[in-house]
Amino acid sequence: MTQTSISSATALAEMLAATGYLADEGLATIGYLALSMERPLLLEGEPGTGKTSLAEALAEGFGLPLIRLQCYEGIDASQALYDWDFTAQILHLRSVEASGGAGMGAGLSVAELESSLYDKRFLLARPILKALQQSPAVLLIDEIDRADDEFEAFLLEVLSTYQVSIPEFGTVKADTPPIVVLTSNRTRDLHDALKRRCLYHWIDHPGLAREVEIVRTRLPQVPALLAEQVVRAVQQIRVTDDVLKPPGVAETLDWARALHQLGRAELDLASAAASIGALCKYREDTERVSAALARMLG
Repeated sequence: MTQTSISSATALAEMLAATGYLADEGLATIGYLALSMERPLLLEGEPGTGKTSLAEALAEGFGLPLIRLQCYEGIDASQALYDWDFTAQILHLRSVEASGGAGMGAGLSVAELESSLYDKRFLLARPILKALQQSPAVLLIDEIDRADDEFEAFLLEVLSTYQVSIPEFGTVKADTPPIVVLTSNRTRDLHDALKRRCLYHWIDHPGLAREVEIVRTRLPQVPALLAEQVVRAVQQIRVTDDVLKPPGVAETLDWARALHQLGRAELDLASAAASIGALCKYREDTERVSAALARMLG
Protein backbone atom coordinates (compact mmCIF):
# COMPACT_ATOMS: atom_id res chain seq x y z
CA MET A 1 0.00 0.00 0.00
CA THR A 2 1.25 3.50 -0.83
CA GLN A 3 0.56 6.83 0.78
CA THR A 4 -1.73 7.99 -2.04
CA SER A 5 -3.94 4.91 -1.83
CA ILE A 6 -5.74 6.15 1.29
CA SER A 7 -8.98 7.69 0.08
CA SER A 8 -10.74 8.63 3.32
CA ALA A 9 -10.49 8.81 7.10
CA THR A 10 -12.44 5.56 7.31
CA ALA A 11 -9.93 3.81 5.05
CA LEU A 12 -7.07 5.10 7.20
CA ALA A 13 -8.77 3.87 10.38
CA GLU A 14 -9.22 0.44 8.80
CA MET A 15 -5.58 0.31 7.72
CA LEU A 16 -4.41 1.26 11.20
CA ALA A 17 -6.76 -1.28 12.78
CA ALA A 18 -5.17 -4.00 10.65
CA THR A 19 -1.87 -3.22 12.42
CA GLY A 20 -3.52 -3.33 15.84
CA TYR A 21 -3.83 0.45 16.29
CA LEU A 22 -7.40 1.60 16.96
CA ALA A 23 -7.86 5.27 16.04
CA ASP A 24 -11.03 7.14 16.93
CA GLU A 25 -12.85 9.26 14.36
CA GLY A 26 -11.06 12.48 15.28
CA LEU A 27 -7.57 11.02 15.01
CA ALA A 28 -8.37 9.15 11.80
CA THR A 29 -9.75 12.32 10.23
CA ILE A 30 -6.80 14.56 11.13
CA GLY A 31 -4.41 11.77 10.10
CA TYR A 32 -6.09 11.47 6.70
CA LEU A 33 -5.93 15.24 6.22
CA ALA A 34 -2.23 15.33 7.12
CA LEU A 35 -1.56 12.63 4.53
CA SER A 36 -3.65 14.16 1.75
CA MET A 37 -2.37 17.70 2.39
CA GLU A 38 1.23 16.49 2.88
CA ARG A 39 1.48 18.31 6.19
CA PRO A 40 3.29 17.22 9.37
CA LEU A 41 1.03 15.87 12.12
CA LEU A 42 1.69 17.19 15.63
CA LEU A 43 0.35 14.94 18.39
CA GLU A 44 0.18 16.06 21.99
CA GLY A 45 -1.12 14.18 24.99
CA GLU A 46 -0.20 12.40 28.18
CA PRO A 47 2.59 9.80 27.97
CA GLY A 48 1.35 6.36 27.01
CA THR A 49 -1.65 7.46 24.97
CA GLY A 50 -0.37 6.10 21.64
CA LYS A 51 1.38 9.05 19.98
CA THR A 52 4.54 7.20 19.04
CA SER A 53 2.56 4.06 18.25
CA LEU A 54 0.63 5.93 15.56
CA ALA A 55 3.83 6.61 13.61
CA GLU A 56 4.82 2.96 13.96
CA ALA A 57 1.38 1.86 12.75
CA LEU A 58 1.56 4.21 9.74
CA ALA A 59 4.94 2.80 8.76
CA GLU A 60 3.69 -0.77 9.12
CA GLY A 61 0.42 -0.11 7.31
CA PHE A 62 2.05 1.62 4.35
CA GLY A 63 5.05 -0.71 4.29
CA LEU A 64 7.45 2.22 4.67
CA PRO A 65 10.65 2.56 6.71
CA LEU A 66 10.21 4.25 10.09
CA ILE A 67 12.97 6.78 10.77
CA ARG A 68 12.96 8.07 14.34
CA LEU A 69 14.56 11.21 15.73
CA GLN A 70 14.50 11.17 19.53
CA CYS A 71 14.71 14.73 20.80
CA TYR A 72 16.48 15.71 24.00
CA GLU A 73 17.80 18.82 25.69
CA GLY A 74 20.77 20.20 23.77
CA ILE A 75 20.15 18.38 20.48
CA ASP A 76 21.44 20.39 17.52
CA ALA A 77 21.13 20.33 13.75
CA SER A 78 24.22 18.17 13.16
CA GLN A 79 22.81 15.40 15.35
CA ALA A 80 19.52 15.48 13.49
CA LEU A 81 20.68 16.25 9.97
CA TYR A 82 24.15 15.06 8.94
CA ASP A 83 27.81 14.79 9.86
CA TRP A 84 31.02 13.92 8.05
CA ASP A 85 32.94 10.70 8.64
CA PHE A 86 36.21 12.32 9.69
CA THR A 87 37.98 8.99 10.21
CA ALA A 88 37.18 7.88 6.66
CA GLN A 89 38.24 11.28 5.31
CA ILE A 90 41.63 11.01 7.02
CA LEU A 91 42.12 7.52 5.65
CA HIS A 92 41.23 8.88 2.21
CA LEU A 93 43.88 11.61 2.56
CA ARG A 94 46.51 9.07 3.54
CA SER A 95 45.55 6.90 0.59
CA VAL A 96 45.96 9.87 -1.77
CA GLU A 97 49.34 10.69 -0.24
CA ALA A 98 50.49 7.10 -0.64
CA SER A 99 49.51 7.12 -4.32
CA GLY A 100 51.33 10.31 -5.22
CA GLY A 101 49.52 13.13 -3.45
CA ALA A 102 47.77 16.23 -4.68
CA GLY A 103 49.30 18.03 -7.62
CA MET A 104 51.89 15.33 -8.25
CA GLY A 105 51.80 13.65 -11.63
CA ALA A 106 48.67 11.57 -11.95
CA GLY A 107 47.53 12.64 -8.48
CA LEU A 108 44.66 14.97 -7.65
CA SER A 109 44.91 18.73 -7.68
CA VAL A 110 44.34 20.54 -4.39
CA ALA A 111 40.83 21.57 -5.47
CA GLU A 112 40.01 18.04 -6.59
CA LEU A 113 41.33 16.66 -3.33
CA GLU A 114 39.20 19.04 -1.27
CA SER A 115 36.17 18.14 -3.35
CA SER A 116 36.81 14.41 -2.96
CA LEU A 117 36.81 14.76 0.83
CA TYR A 118 33.14 15.71 0.71
CA ASP A 119 31.98 12.89 -1.47
CA LYS A 120 28.67 11.17 -0.73
CA ARG A 121 30.46 8.14 0.69
CA PHE A 122 31.78 10.25 3.58
CA LEU A 123 28.39 11.78 4.40
CA LEU A 124 26.76 10.37 7.54
CA ALA A 125 23.02 10.85 7.22
CA ARG A 126 21.24 11.49 10.49
CA PRO A 127 17.46 10.89 10.81
CA ILE A 128 16.14 13.98 8.99
CA LEU A 129 18.53 13.72 6.04
CA LYS A 130 17.95 9.96 5.92
CA ALA A 131 14.19 10.53 5.71
CA LEU A 132 14.63 12.99 2.83
CA GLN A 133 16.92 10.57 0.98
CA GLN A 134 14.78 7.46 1.55
CA SER A 135 11.34 9.03 1.18
CA PRO A 136 8.67 7.83 0.90
CA ALA A 137 9.22 7.09 4.58
CA VAL A 138 7.69 7.89 7.97
CA LEU A 139 9.73 10.39 9.96
CA LEU A 140 8.94 10.32 13.68
CA ILE A 141 10.21 13.35 15.60
CA ASP A 142 9.62 12.14 19.11
CA GLU A 143 9.20 14.43 22.14
CA ILE A 144 9.92 17.67 20.31
CA ASP A 145 9.08 19.53 23.52
CA ARG A 146 12.40 18.31 25.00
CA ALA A 147 14.43 20.22 22.39
CA ASP A 148 15.24 23.93 22.65
CA ASP A 149 14.02 26.95 20.67
CA GLU A 150 16.97 26.96 18.23
CA PHE A 151 16.35 23.37 17.19
CA GLU A 152 12.66 24.09 16.78
CA ALA A 153 13.49 26.97 14.41
CA PHE A 154 15.79 24.71 12.38
CA LEU A 155 13.09 22.07 12.19
CA LEU A 156 10.56 24.59 10.96
CA GLU A 157 12.79 25.47 8.00
CA VAL A 158 13.26 21.82 7.01
CA LEU A 159 9.55 21.00 7.29
CA SER A 160 8.64 24.02 5.16
CA THR A 161 10.57 22.87 2.09
CA TYR A 162 11.47 19.21 2.74
CA GLN A 163 14.99 20.00 1.66
CA VAL A 164 18.33 20.82 3.27
CA SER A 165 21.42 22.57 1.94
CA ILE A 166 24.80 21.10 2.82
CA PRO A 167 27.50 23.69 2.01
CA GLU A 168 30.15 21.16 0.98
CA PHE A 169 27.77 18.84 -0.83
CA GLY A 170 24.74 20.63 -2.24
CA THR A 171 20.98 20.54 -1.74
CA VAL A 172 19.11 17.37 -0.84
CA LYS A 173 15.37 17.50 -1.57
CA ALA A 174 12.83 14.75 -1.03
CA ASP A 175 11.19 13.64 -4.29
CA THR A 176 8.17 12.68 -2.18
CA PRO A 177 7.65 14.47 1.14
CA PRO A 178 7.98 12.01 4.02
CA ILE A 179 5.06 11.37 6.34
CA VAL A 180 6.08 13.41 9.40
CA VAL A 181 4.70 12.76 12.88
CA LEU A 182 5.82 14.99 15.76
CA THR A 183 4.98 14.07 19.34
CA SER A 184 4.97 16.21 22.47
CA ASN A 185 4.20 15.49 26.10
CA ARG A 186 3.70 19.23 26.56
CA THR A 187 6.49 19.72 29.06
CA ARG A 188 6.76 23.15 27.42
CA ASP A 189 4.72 25.07 24.87
CA LEU A 190 5.88 24.88 21.27
CA HIS A 191 6.16 28.02 19.19
CA ASP A 192 3.20 29.10 17.09
CA ALA A 193 5.31 29.08 13.91
CA LEU A 194 5.91 25.34 14.20
CA LYS A 195 2.30 24.65 15.13
CA ARG A 196 1.08 26.59 12.10
CA ARG A 197 3.16 24.35 9.85
CA CYS A 198 1.47 21.24 11.27
CA LEU A 199 -1.98 19.78 11.66
CA TYR A 200 -2.69 19.24 15.35
CA HIS A 201 -4.42 16.64 17.47
CA TRP A 202 -4.60 16.04 21.22
CA ILE A 203 -4.70 12.34 22.11
CA ASP A 204 -6.52 11.74 25.36
CA HIS A 205 -6.87 8.56 27.34
CA PRO A 206 -9.54 6.37 25.71
CA GLY A 207 -12.90 5.64 27.26
CA LEU A 208 -13.71 2.30 28.85
CA ALA A 209 -15.13 0.55 25.78
CA ARG A 210 -12.34 1.68 23.45
CA GLU A 211 -9.59 0.76 25.90
CA VAL A 212 -11.09 -2.69 26.38
CA GLU A 213 -11.16 -3.03 22.59
CA ILE A 214 -7.51 -1.97 22.40
CA VAL A 215 -6.49 -4.58 24.95
CA ARG A 216 -8.51 -7.29 23.22
CA THR A 217 -7.04 -6.34 19.84
CA ARG A 218 -3.41 -6.08 20.94
CA LEU A 219 -3.57 -9.00 23.40
CA PRO A 220 -6.09 -11.49 22.04
CA GLN A 221 -4.68 -14.19 24.33
CA VAL A 222 -5.85 -12.30 27.45
CA PRO A 223 -9.26 -13.55 28.69
CA ALA A 224 -12.12 -11.09 28.05
CA LEU A 225 -13.04 -10.89 31.76
CA LEU A 226 -9.47 -10.10 32.80
CA ALA A 227 -9.14 -7.47 30.06
CA GLU A 228 -12.30 -5.67 31.19
CA GLN A 229 -11.36 -5.85 34.88
CA VAL A 230 -7.89 -4.46 34.21
CA VAL A 231 -9.23 -1.58 32.14
CA ARG A 232 -11.89 -0.72 34.73
CA ALA A 233 -9.26 -0.64 37.45
CA VAL A 234 -6.92 1.54 35.37
CA GLN A 235 -9.73 3.93 34.49
CA GLN A 236 -10.49 4.43 38.19
CA ILE A 237 -6.81 4.88 39.05
CA ARG A 238 -6.46 7.63 36.41
CA VAL A 239 -9.01 9.83 38.15
CA THR A 240 -7.21 9.52 41.49
CA ASP A 241 -5.94 13.00 42.27
CA ASP A 242 -2.82 11.99 44.18
CA VAL A 243 -1.33 9.71 41.50
CA LEU A 244 1.92 11.27 40.23
CA LYS A 245 1.86 9.53 36.85
CA PRO A 246 -1.56 8.28 35.70
CA PRO A 247 -1.06 5.03 33.79
CA GLY A 248 -1.41 5.25 30.02
CA VAL A 249 -2.63 2.67 27.55
CA ALA A 250 0.90 1.29 27.32
CA GLU A 251 0.82 0.51 31.04
CA THR A 252 -2.65 -1.03 30.72
CA LEU A 253 -1.29 -3.39 28.08
CA ASP A 254 1.78 -4.21 30.17
CA TRP A 255 -0.34 -4.97 33.23
CA ALA A 256 -2.79 -7.16 31.33
CA ARG A 257 0.12 -9.03 29.74
CA ALA A 258 1.82 -9.49 33.13
CA LEU A 259 -1.36 -10.85 34.76
CA HIS A 260 -1.87 -13.25 31.88
CA GLN A 261 1.76 -14.34 32.20
CA LEU A 262 1.02 -15.17 35.85
CA GLY A 263 -1.77 -17.42 34.65
CA ARG A 264 -4.64 -15.29 35.93
CA ALA A 265 -8.04 -15.45 34.26
CA GLU A 266 -9.47 -12.63 36.37
CA LEU A 267 -8.16 -9.82 38.55
CA ASP A 268 -7.63 -10.51 42.24
CA LEU A 269 -5.90 -8.52 44.96
CA ALA A 270 -2.90 -10.82 45.37
CA SER A 271 -1.99 -10.93 41.67
CA ALA A 272 -2.70 -7.21 41.28
CA ALA A 273 -0.30 -6.38 44.11
CA ALA A 274 2.34 -8.78 42.79
CA SER A 275 2.31 -7.25 39.30
CA ILE A 276 1.90 -3.60 40.30
CA GLY A 277 5.34 -2.80 38.87
CA ALA A 278 3.94 -3.22 35.35
CA LEU A 279 1.43 -0.43 36.04
CA CYS A 280 3.25 2.06 38.27
CA LYS A 281 6.78 3.41 37.89
CA TYR A 282 6.99 5.60 41.03
CA ARG A 283 7.27 4.28 44.58
CA GLU A 284 4.66 6.74 45.81
CA ASP A 285 2.23 5.63 43.10
CA THR A 286 2.86 1.99 43.92
CA GLU A 287 1.74 2.58 47.49
CA ARG A 288 -1.27 4.70 46.54
CA VAL A 289 -2.43 2.41 43.75
CA SER A 290 -1.99 -0.67 45.95
CA ALA A 291 -4.27 0.95 48.52
CA ALA A 292 -6.78 1.90 45.82
CA LEU A 293 -6.77 -1.65 44.44
CA ALA A 294 -7.36 -3.00 47.93
CA ARG A 295 -10.47 -0.84 48.16
CA MET A 296 -11.65 -1.86 44.68
CA LEU A 297 -11.01 -5.57 45.06
CA GLY A 298 -11.38 -5.98 48.80
